[in-house]
Amino acid sequence: MPDGLSISTPILSADGISKSFGSVPVLFSVSMDIRAGEVHALIGENGAGKSTLMKILSGFLQPTSGHIRVEGVDTELPGNGLSEALGIVLIHQELNLAEQMTVEENVFLGRELQSRGVLDRTAMRAAVHGFLDDIGLDISPQDRISQLSIAQKQMVEIVKAMSRDAKVLIMDEPTAVLTEAETELFFAQVRRLKERGTAIVFVSHKLAEVSAISDQVTVLRDGQWIGTHATKDLTPDSMAQMMVGRELSDLYPPMNEVDVDADHLLSVQNLTAPGVHDVSFDLRKGEILGFSGLIGAGRTAVFEAICGLSSRRSGSIEFDGASATFDSVAAARDAGVVYLTKDRKEKGLLLGQKMRPNLSLFALPKFVKGLSLDQKAEDAALERAIRRFDIRARDPNVNVGDLSGGNQQKLLLAKVMECDPRILIIDEPTRGIDVGTKQQIYHFIAAIAAEGVSVVVISSEMPEIIGLCHRVVVMREGEITGILTGEDINESEIVRYAAGLKRERQQ
Repeated sequence: MPDGLSISTPILSADGISKSFGSVPVLFSVSMDIRAGEVHALIGENGAGKSTLMKILSGFLQPTSGHIRVEGVDTELPGNGLSEALGIVLIHQELNLAEQMTVEENVFLGRELQSRGVLDRTAMRAAVHGFLDDIGLDISPQDRISQLSIAQKQMVEIVKAMSRDAKVLIMDEPTAVLTEAETELFFAQVRRLKERGTAIVFVSHKLAEVSAISDQVTVLRDGQWIGTHATKDLTPDSMAQMMVGRELSDLYPPMNEVDVDADHLLSVQNLTAPGVHDVSFDLRKGEILGFSGLIGAGRTAVFEAICGLSSRRSGSIEFDGASATFDSVAAARDAGVVYLTKDRKEKGLLLGQKMRPNLSLFALPKFVKGLSLDQKAEDAALERAIRRFDIRARDPNVNVGDLSGGNQQKLLLAKVMECDPRILIIDEPTRGIDVGTKQQIYHFIAAIAAEGVSVVVISSEMPEIIGLCHRVVVMREGEITGILTGEDINESEIVRYAAGLKRERQQ
């Protein structure tokens, strides 16, 4: 410890950090102190500069100007993850696991334990068992990553970080794919790390979680430091207002009533498919129908079966009054049924490509002219999409992987809307999205429904199910336990049906 270092000296500090990529500035003289035994939340809209700041604090990027201090000493952090040797560990938002290796092998990858020149698998397995027990994760150290759910993979990333005995642990959206129960187990571990003196940077768009777990909150907006406050002095509403610079009292748009005599555009009867059994529901023209339930309840599986992404074992589907069988996503699209995946980075967008091909790819037939693509039509479509969905990019020729998560999600929505769908199915519409962009997407969904498009919203966020949907289908273990309307669409009722405490078919 350097001479004169006081007990209150931050373990890690950013002092006047600025960063530009070429001629484009993204951070403007940002300062932030991270102290041992403290959870410091970093919040802001997508594109506010949070990811850039985290990468600078962990050595993956170097600042254009300003200083990084470790325990009060100016330090140039080594890159490519080598800052872990200083006790600074970053858990990336994108999973960084070797899919064909085991949990044990991933946790110790690159720093395997050895005994007499050979791998000490017994010691590594015992250590991983201990970490798994600590966080209550019921998997084996010998399980392959490819066999785990997304939530389990995220918890393995947390175990990797725990195993490194970090002094500073920087977590980018660690709970984005966790259930409420898994999040509570994770928070219990965060509190244990905090008690041991670990400094934790917690980045999240879930402001209720920020209130629950953090001690300090730093807010960024448009690359600038807006303020740092004790969490106890802030409410989620005040955090949101600092993030976006405006009131968000109209987070959810007014709900238009659906005509009770509107046609049933989609009718599903006794659908059985992988992960679902005997599912029946209908969807009216212009209706927003929510699908709620715990992760793994079968919500996504229902629509994968409907849209041709998985096989249908039995049951019937009627679309616009006629029997329908969609044996592929393209067949569903051609009929007017489109599915917007919850995994925008892996399945929804080509991150290494520019915006124009990403926008036109799904609706490619409408852009074919003779034997070639009509690039003028593509350009016009992109210009409309940028304007209609407020896609913010410094250059329309930027690679999609360089867009913020919120702008990627808006591009994905624009992409499926290019097909002029009659039914739009949106899976986890605001996962990993800041509150300001959430507001925009909610208003987009309401406007689309007002135009007569039927919308299905599959979501793990109960407030958006309650705030957006005319009716709510609740699922548990692959079956529908209830279909809620009117005043029954509330958190208490949804939880009862999702947990199996109530079971009632309502058509």
